[in-house]
Amino acid sequence: MFTLAPILSGAAGVNHFVGRGDELRRLHETLRWTGERRTAVLHGLGGMGKTQLSIEYTKRHRSDYSAILWLNARDETSLKQSFRQAARRILREHPTVSYVQNAMVNQDLDGTTEAVKRWLDEARNDRWLVIYDNYDDVRLDRRYGMDQSVRCVAEQSGTAAGNTSQPEAANTKAYDIRPYFPETNHGAVVITTRSSTVKLGQLIRLSKLGDINDSLAILESTSNRVNLSQDVNANVLARRLDGLPLALSTAGAYLNQVSTTCAEYLQLYDESWLRLQRESPQLLDYDQALYSTWGVSFNHIQQQSRGAAMLLRLWAYFDNEDLWFELLQEAGAKGPDWLQDITEDKFNFNATIRVLCEHGLVEADPPTKETGIDSRGYSVHGCVHAWMIHVLNTGVDEEMSWTAMRCVASHVPGNEQKEYWMVQRRLLQHADRCINRTTTDTGEDEDAWVFHGLGNLYKDQGRLKEAEAMYERALQGTEKAWGPEHTSTLSTVNNLGLLYKSQGRLKEAEAMYERALQGKEKAWGPEHTSILSTVNNLGLLYADQGRLKEAEAMYERALQGTEKAWGPEHTSTLSTVNNLGLLYKSQGRLKEAEAMYERALQGKEKALGPEHTSTLMTVDNLGLLYADQGRLKEAEAMYQRALQGFEKAWGPEHTSTLMTVNNLGNLYADQGRLKEAEAMYQRALQGYEKALGPDAIKTYIPALNTLQNLGSFFEKLGENSKAISYYQQAQNGFLSVLGSQNERYTYVSDKIGSLQLSAQDVDIAPSVEKSGRGLHARWKRLTGHLKGP
Repeated sequence: MFTLAPILSGAAGVNHFVGRGDELRRLHETLRWTGERRTAVLHGLGGMGKTQLSIEYTKRHRSDYSAILWLNARDETSLKQSFRQAARRILREHPTVSYVQNAMVNQDLDGTTEAVKRWLDEARNDRWLVIYDNYDDVRLDRRYGMDQSVRCVAEQSGTAAGNTSQPEAANTKAYDIRPYFPETNHGAVVITTRSSTVKLGQLIRLSKLGDINDSLAILESTSNRVNLSQDVNANVLARRLDGLPLALSTAGAYLNQVSTTCAEYLQLYDESWLRLQRESPQLLDYDQALYSTWGVSFNHIQQQSRGAAMLLRLWAYFDNEDLWFELLQEAGAKGPDWLQDITEDKFNFNATIRVLCEHGLVEADPPTKETGIDSRGYSVHGCVHAWMIHVLNTGVDEEMSWTAMRCVASHVPGNEQKEYWMVQRRLLQHADRCINRTTTDTGEDEDAWVFHGLGNLYKDQGRLKEAEAMYERALQGTEKAWGPEHTSTLSTVNNLGLLYKSQGRLKEAEAMYERALQGKEKAWGPEHTSILSTVNNLGLLYADQGRLKEAEAMYERALQGTEKAWGPEHTSTLSTVNNLGLLYKSQGRLKEAEAMYERALQGKEKALGPEHTSTLMTVDNLGLLYADQGRLKEAEAMYQRALQGFEKAWGPEHTSTLMTVNNLGNLYADQGRLKEAEAMYQRALQGYEKALGPDAIKTYIPALNTLQNLGSFFEKLGENSKAISYYQQAQNGFLSVLGSQNERYTYVSDKIGSLQLSAQDVDIAPSVEKSGRGLHARWKRLTGHLKGP
C-alpha cells in the first residue's frame, strides 16, 4: 500500500551527471533514515544544477525509499497539479486507497492535495521522499502555525504599526510552502530554491563547479566532442563560463549543432551574447534558457525593492567581483535618487544587498580577502554579469555609465593614506570595466576630475599608458572648462610631469613642472603649500638630470615650506627629507644621507606604518646606502624587507618592485652570487619591458640602470661582447634622455671604449688602469636606483 515504482514524473535528468560529490554526500547524510522527518534545502543561483543534483540523488538512492514523489513547486497551481499526478500514481499501484480515490472522483485539487498528504502521514508509511522543486516564489508567513486568536492579535498589531504586508506580498504568485508538507514527523523532504530565506531544514548551498575538469566534462558530453581538455580554447571557454552548469550545457548544445570552434564561440559570446543565447537549442533538462532564467528572480526583486533592481542594472558598468559600500557612497550622495537612498548609510545598503543575496544573484566575498580600511565586498557570477549587461541594459546607458565612473574616481585614495594600495587594487578592475564600457568623450568638461582620479589610480599602480590617456583627457576638459591657468588644470599638469618622469621623458616632465609651478605661484603666491609638491618634484627631476645644485635648492625650499606649514613630522616634510638623502648620497655625503634616511624612516613608520609604500621606499634607499658603505648584510635585510612589502602592496611586476629587484641584483653581484644576480637583472629588465613596452624602456632610466648593470656583470665574467651590447643599449638611452654631458652617459661611453680597446689587444694598460679606478667609484654611485616618493 505504501510503495511506488521509482518514477520521477515531470523531472528531466541529464544523461551524464558530472561532479558534485561533496554535495551528494552532504545530501545523503542529511536524509539518512532516523525514524523522524529529515529536510534538506538545496539553495543556489538559477542554473547551478539544484534540480539535476536532486535527480541524481534519487537515482543513486532509490532503494532507500518506499516511494519518491517529485512535485513542481514553482507556484501553488503547479504544486497542486503535481499532487494530482502523485494521486494517480498511488491509485494506479494501490487502487484500494479510498480517500485518494474519492478526491480524484470529485476532481478537487485541494482535496486531492490533502488526500496525498494523508497518505504520506500514514503511520506505516515512513520511508518516503518528497522533492519540492523550484520553490522560488517565497512568502514564509511568520504567523504560520499560530492559533486563530493569536493570529488575529498579530494582524491587528501589524496594521497598527503600518505593516499590513510583507515586501513579497506584491508578488501574487508568492506563497508559503509549509501547508503543503505532510504533518507527521517522518519521511524525507528536499526543497530546491533560489531563495536563501527558505530556512526549513539543513541548508546545502550549491556553488559553481570548482574543478575545471568537471566543466570540460559537461562541455564534452553536451557537445558530443571528445578530447576538449586538450583544446586550449575549450579550457578558456570553461573558465569563462566559470563552473555554471546551465551555461556550460548551453554552450555544449550550441557546439553540438554547428561546426563552430570553441575560439569562435568565445568571440560570439563577447560580441553577440544575447543573440547567441537566443539561438542556442532549448535544453530539455533545464526549464529556462540562460538568458531568461534570472528574469524570474529579477521580477521578484523589482517588486520587493526598486533600489535593489536598479543596483543590479548599475552593476553592469562595474566589474562583476567585489562591489562594496564605500565604493558607491561618496558619488552616490550626488547620484540619482535611488542611489542616494541606498547609500545614505550602511543600514540601507545592507538591506538592499540582502534582497539580492536572498534571491541568489549576489554573494558576499570571503572574509579572508584583503579589503584595506573599507568593508567587505559582494560579487556576482560572470554569466549573471553578462545577463546584466545584455538583458538588463539594452545598449549603453550613459547616465549609468558615468555614475559608475564617478563612483570609482571619487574613491581613489591618495598614496599618502594608510593601506591606500589595498583600496586601489580593489578599484583597478572596476576602473578597467568603466573605461571599456564608457564612451569617454561623452562626459561634461566639468567631469574632468573623473579622468584625473583614474589617472592617479593607474599611475600609482604602474599602468603608465592608461594613466597618460586619463591625464590627457582630464587636461583637455579642465582647459576647456576653466582655462589653462586654473588650479585644477595645473594639478593635472603637475601629475603629467610625474608620469613623464616615470617614463623617462625628462624634458617633457620639466616643461610640465615649470608650467605648474609658474601657474601656481601666480595663483597663490610663492609660499603657498600647494606649490611645495611641485617644487619637490622639480628637485627629483634635477637630480635625475645631474643638476644637483638646482635639486638641492628645490629640496631646501620644499623642506622649509613644509616644516613651516605642517611641522617636522608631517609626511610631506618627510618625503622631502628622504629626497635630500637621495641628493646627499649622489654627492657622496653618505653620513648626511644616512641621517636624512633615518629621520625619514622613523617619521614614516610612525605616521604611515612600517608596510606603507612610502616607508618602503626609504627602506630601499637605506639598502643602497648600506651597500655603498660595504654593509652588505644590512643592505640585504633592507632590500628583502622592501621587496616583500612592494610585492604585497603592488605585486611582483610593478615598476617600483622591479627597481628593488635590480638593487638586489647589484648586491648579489657584490657578494659573488652571480647566478642570483643575473636572475634579478633579467627579472627586472623583462618586467620593465612587460610593463612599459619595448620602445619605452629604451628611455626609462631604471631600465637603463639595469642594462648598465648587466654590462658590468658580463664584463666581470669576461664576456666582453655581451657587456658591450648591454652598455651600448644603456649609452643610447642615457644620450637620448640626459644628453652627452651627463655623467651617466660619459661613464658607459668610457666603459665601452675600454672594452673595445681591450678587444683590439692594444697596449693601453696605464690609461685603462687609471680610468678603471675612477669608473669603478662612479659605478658604485650610479647603478642602484634611488626612490623618491
